[in-house]
Amino acid sequence: MYQVRVEADFAAAHFLKHYKGKCERLHGHNYKVRAWASGPVLGEGGMLLDFGELKGALKEVLGGLDHSLLNDLAVFQDDPSAERIAEYIFKGILALLPLAPLCAVEVFETETSMARYESPVPLP
Repeated sequence: MYQVRVEADFAAAHFLKHYKGKCERLHGHNYKVRAWASGPVLGEGGMLLDFGELKGALKEVLGGLDHSLLNDLAVFQDDPSAERIAEYIFKGILALLPLAPLCAVEVFETETSMARYESPVPLP
């Protein structure tokens, strides 16, 4: 099985409306995002997926989140958790690259705290 990964980042603010604790207050993160693709077969040029294509799609999706208040996006329904952000980015990349063997997106709020969304469809 082959795997490739690209990484990008964005900065945004959020708060968790249905959470009791310090994260219910407005705060921000410098998010790091990793997008993973996986598959058993290499395509043209001996590549699973062109790094540039995957990174371009990731950056395009992150462009809509960068320097924003994530709570303003209806998709997060007042609770833009790292888990929900990861799913949003995953689906956004697939909308841009529907044939990509995307398998996971990781969203780091800090160096030590990360959420991962994986493809609900098992790979062949």
